[in-house]
Amino acid sequence: MIDPHEILCTHFDRYLALDEVERNALRERSSVRRLKKRGFLLQEGEVCKSYAFVVEGCLRMYEMDEKGVEHNLQFALENEWIVDIGSFHAEKPSSLFIEALEPSTVICIEHADLLYLYTEHPKFDRNFRVIIEDQFVELQQRMLRRNASSAEQRHAHFVEQHPALAARVPNVHIASYLGVTPEFLSRLKSKTSKGR
Repeated sequence: MIDPHEILCTHFDRYLALDEVERNALRERSSVRRLKKRGFLLQEGEVCKSYAFVVEGCLRMYEMDEKGVEHNLQFALENEWIVDIGSFHAEKPSSLFIEALEPSTVICIEHADLLYLYTEHPKFDRNFRVIIEDQFVELQQRMLRRNASSAEQRHAHFVEQHPALAARVPNVHIASYLGVTPEFLSRLKSKTSKGR
């Protein structure tokens, strides 16, 4: 397998390419973590200590309500980031879980290390700003779709925009993400496949 840090450096190169000094600083200020399927990167009540970049696998971030029902907020596949940004920045306990849906490899950058990279190597500040802005735009669009689109439209958009997720994530988790029941999603998928 390719060196996980090389995969992360290539990811950053899509924004502002890193030089050798910056690549070495990134290696020194991050760590590789491997998770088994259903392993947790974060559990409710813990402080989210790191930004996590997915090298391999699939993770989800969710909240569990008082009835024990899980509500999926985000999925992350290869070359994507996942973090409870509120807990990370405030350094306060999280109400969320981050769980591996598949055996996964992630690179973690802890809070103090990220601040160091921002200060000593400003290119990281710019790169992360673009990454966060992209995620914020996606979140806004998702909220607009949730308020103004039917469940059928939300599902069609999800499949169109995230075909890899649609193929790899269990229906029960996709249903939660879309705000529908698994039974409704199953009927919807059945109707869609018959219409082809």
